[in-house]
Amino acid sequence: MADRIAWRQAAPGVDWGELSLSGRGEAFRVRVIVARLDPRAIELRLVKPGNGPVYAGRWDIDDAPASAVFAVNAGQFTAGPWGWLVQDGVERQPPGSGPLAPGIVIDSVGALRLVSPDSLPAARAGAWIAFQSYPTVLDGDGEVPAALRTDGLGVNRRHRDARLALGELRDGRILVAMTRFEGLGGALLSLPLGLTTPEAAALMGALGARRAVLLDGGISSQMLIRDGADTRRWPGWRRVALGLVAIPRAAR
Repeated sequence: MADRIAWRQAAPGVDWGELSLSGRGEAFRVRVIVARLDPRAIELRLVKPGNGPVYAGRWDIDDAPASAVFAVNAGQFTAGPWGWLVQDGVERQPPGSGPLAPGIVIDSVGALRLVSPDSLPAARAGAWIAFQSYPTVLDGDGEVPAALRTDGLGVNRRHRDARLALGELRDGRILVAMTRFEGLGGALLSLPLGLTTPEAAALMGALGARRAVLLDGGISSQMLIRDGADTRRWPGWRRVALGLVAIPRAAR
């Protein structure tokens, strides 16, 4: 499916494109916005706003610095970020527990990897940036977890929503895909309608990911891409607890 996208370079290390899907039910018209990030050319930074009275935190894509070429909401949240949180080598929260809740780990040279829950204790020592999300939709080398293939294993396989997923490509780049409902000619892009979790797994696999996890979708999902002088915005309906931004390495 990646070969069907008309990719364009927004900045060195950031390619992006869009495609439309036709599926069943609420997914009869879905737009997918896809970005590929090369950690050799960009630096990823995790942004956690200060704690405040707002349930969902206080970050959105409009808070991304002017130097950012890409921004997206990260992880999951309760009253604040859920699970493991590491910023600049300092662990601010310990890992959460869950069979499909991997750690997203970025080392000091910028390489990103998804770490399975049972390997998190060993990964804590070397993480420069880390956060956690769920559920895993692709594991190993493109394998779909059993909970996404069989009912009753803790994942709602039928619920449809706007989806946001992050994955590893086999060449070391990072893949981010976000869906938007495209009904009424795109007038309803911000409605939280779209794919099931198994369909999101199929999408990430078709786009070339070997491992992938869902980030907070629905009304939280949001993305920004700066394409030269043009800023592309896909806003969410609420502020969130974590943001992930990409800065060109030359701008550090």
